[in-house]
Amino acid sequence: MDPRTNPYAPGAGTKPPALVGRDRQVESFDILLERLERGYAERSMIITGLRGVGKTVLLDVFKENADARGWASIEWEVEKSAPFAQKIAVLARRALVQIAPKNRWGEALRDAASVLRSFSLTVRADGSVTAGLDVDARRGSADSGSLSDDLGDLFVALSKAAKEHGIGVVLLLDEIQYLTRDELEALIAALHRCARRSLPLALVGAGLPQIPRLAGETKSYSERLFRFVHIGALDVADARDALLLPAHEQGCDFEDAAIDLIVEFTEGYPYFLQEYGRVAWDEAAVSPITATDVRAIRPLVEAGLDEGFFRVRAERTTEMELRYLLAMAELGPQPHRASEVAERLGRTTPQAGPIRSRLIDKGLLYTPSYALAAFTVPQFDRYMLRTHGELRREEK
Repeated sequence: MDPRTNPYAPGAGTKPPALVGRDRQVESFDILLERLERGYAERSMIITGLRGVGKTVLLDVFKENADARGWASIEWEVEKSAPFAQKIAVLARRALVQIAPKNRWGEALRDAASVLRSFSLTVRADGSVTAGLDVDARRGSADSGSLSDDLGDLFVALSKAAKEHGIGVVLLLDEIQYLTRDELEALIAALHRCARRSLPLALVGAGLPQIPRLAGETKSYSERLFRFVHIGALDVADARDALLLPAHEQGCDFEDAAIDLIVEFTEGYPYFLQEYGRVAWDEAAVSPITATDVRAIRPLVEAGLDEGFFRVRAERTTEMELRYLLAMAELGPQPHRASEVAERLGRTTPQAGPIRSRLIDKGLLYTPSYALAAFTVPQFDRYMLRTHGELRREEK
C-alpha cells in the first residue's frame, strides 16, 4: 500500500494516531488542574513505566490540555549532570512570561520576578537569567544557599503570581530518574510548600519504574504528595484499537488473525505496535492485511526494532556490559538477583557489582527491589539473544 499515507508513527515520543488506553491518566491530570484552580488540595503526578510505553506522549498531551486552560506549562527533559538550579531558573522565567506579558504585571508577578532575580543570583553569579526583567533581587527570599529553601521560595512566588491571574503553573519533567537525590529532595520539598498553602503549582514527572521508591527514600511524605501512576503494555482490546483505528481512517483493514499475531508478538507495547503497523502497511499489497502478510514481514519488523529501538541503547555499552545483559537475557525477561547473573558470568557478586551499577547508571537496568535488576526496555532479552548470542559462543 502507499507509504505516503501510512498512518502509523513509531518514534521517540511521537504521538500515535490513536491514543488509546490512557484515558484514565488524562482525566486524572485534568482533575488535578481543575482542583488546584478551585483552591483545593490535590496530589501531583509521577508517571512511570518501561521505555516505549508512551510516557513522553502523555506529557505532551498534558501540556496541550494545560495550555488549553491557559496555564503556564514548562517542559524539561532532564539530562544527567545538567545544571539543575540554573535550568529551573530558566524555566521559571519562561513561566513568568506565560502567566502574563510584562506590561500586564501586577504586584504578585513583580514580586515573583524579584524572587527569581534573587534565586538566579544565588545559583549564577551573573544573574543573566533575569536580564531584561528590570527588577531588583528581593533580599531574604531564595538567597539562603539551601536549594530546598530557595526553590520553595521561588515556587511559592510563582504560584501566587499565577493565582492572581486565575491560572496555575505546571512543571512537566521527563526522565526524572536522572535527578540527583538532592535535586529530587528539593523539588519535593518546594512542591510540598505550595501544597500546604493550596497554591496552584503542580509537578508531573515521567521516568523509569524505580522513581516511587527513590521518592519515598528521599522524603517520607512523598506518597501523600504524588499520585504514582504506572503505565505499561495495552490490554488486548486497546492494542487492537491502536492498530485498527488508524487503518480504518484510511479505508484499510486487517484480518482478525493478523491482528492476533501482531498483538501476540508485540505483547501490547505501544511502540512495537506502531512499528509492526508501519511495516505491515508498507509491505502489504492490498487491504485487508492478512495473517500471511504479518508472518512474512516479521523479520523486517525485528530488523526495524533492532535498528530504531534496541541498538541505540546497546551501543552505549562495553563488551563486558553486553555480556552481563546477555547473561540476564538467558535467564529470562523477568527481574533477576545479582548473584544469579554473576554466577552465570562466572564471577562473584562483588566482582559483577560494578558492571551492574554502570548499566543502571546508563538506564538499561533498574532495580525494582533490593538485589534485583530488570531491563528498562521491554523485550530486550529477545534482542540480546537474537543479536549477541555470539558473545556466549566465544566463551566456549
